[in-house]
Amino acid sequence: MPAQEVTNDPSAPDCTVEVSVVMPCLNEADTVATCIGKALRAMRAHGIAGEVVVADNGSTDASARIATESGARVVSVATRGYGSALMGGIAAARGRFIVMGDADDSYDFGEIPRFVERLREGYDLVQGCRLPAGGGRIMPGAMPTLHRWIGNPMFSALTRRWFHAVGIRDVYCGLRGFSRAFAQKLDQRCTGMEFAPEMIIRATLFGGRVTEVPITLHPDGRTAHARHLKTFRDGWRTLRIFLLYSPRRLFVIPGAALVALGLLGYAVALPGVTVGRLTFDAHTLLISSLAILCGYQALLFALFAKTFAVNEGFLPADRFLERFFRVMDLERGLALAGVALVAGVVLLVAAIDVWRRAGFGPLDYAHTMRLVVPGVTLFALGFQTVVSSFLVSFLGLARR
Repeated sequence: MPAQEVTNDPSAPDCTVEVSVVMPCLNEADTVATCIGKALRAMRAHGIAGEVVVADNGSTDASARIATESGARVVSVATRGYGSALMGGIAAARGRFIVMGDADDSYDFGEIPRFVERLREGYDLVQGCRLPAGGGRIMPGAMPTLHRWIGNPMFSALTRRWFHAVGIRDVYCGLRGFSRAFAQKLDQRCTGMEFAPEMIIRATLFGGRVTEVPITLHPDGRTAHARHLKTFRDGWRTLRIFLLYSPRRLFVIPGAALVALGLLGYAVALPGVTVGRLTFDAHTLLISSLAILCGYQALLFALFAKTFAVNEGFLPADRFLERFFRVMDLERGLALAGVALVAGVVLLVAAIDVWRRAGFGPLDYAHTMRLVVPGVTLFALGFQTVVSSFLVSFLGLARR
């Protein structure tokens, strides 16, 4: 995981501690003691050697003091954000297994042994499920209607469809368990509420064993402060991270669609096809070129993003990318660019010659645009390919 600004140095893993319960905390004085008590009692009752780590994220109330007095170890995480607090708490945890959960008393930490049992079976990530679709239960008033019926089911479905997270029905559930080693392998990047879905995305992308256990969600027990979750802000940040983890959907699909649309426009505009009252002429050609240029740019961005993401460990190795680098090197890219540049120049010279033969006077633009527009488009594509070939070659240096 990225280095976090934690005020006390994390202790080395302790073989006598099997489970660390990590609770992010921001002004949870109303409920933190209750959560810590439930976690400690559950571990004692089931003979689990464990600890509670409270990752205090800048509380201005008595949360830190209350947590210490209640038997937890408090670490102060200066970098603000739900994900930052969890990363700081996980880094400071000593246990072989980690169970994370909010300190607002919405989760019953008495359910910790069920998570530990699945972790002992060899699962890398054990995800809680609050939704009835996965066997969970939501108590009245515990979850906003918009989250329950739209946001959570939608993002959970996207997780299953886009990232093949089989069986995940509650991507946002904050009560979950995982091995310390697996958390380090995930190397998460998100510092906000999107930390939770990012964990599942990375777990599935990197081949982790993931399962769900049904749990009960209770109403937030805080009275002094409002809930931290912001529906639309956090929903957008979740969608953003979904798109960043899927360059194919962010860049390739829109780019390919634009290029295909542009080529179709060329097919009907170059010969001047008329369908009923519609005549496809020079203006169609110009708009089609715009679609091709934008689409090609999106496809190049997909290549840039994928190369960078794989090199940085943001995404796992990709066989298509490996094959691409074996087939397409800088020299081949420059050769293709040269063909496009030459073809573009030839068309532009031909257009200038038409103008010369007209005595450099007025032109039949419906005719000359069929030379100028494709010429400019090919030249622009060639230039884009030149600079992109150098950039991709630069990005690919780390892969050799």
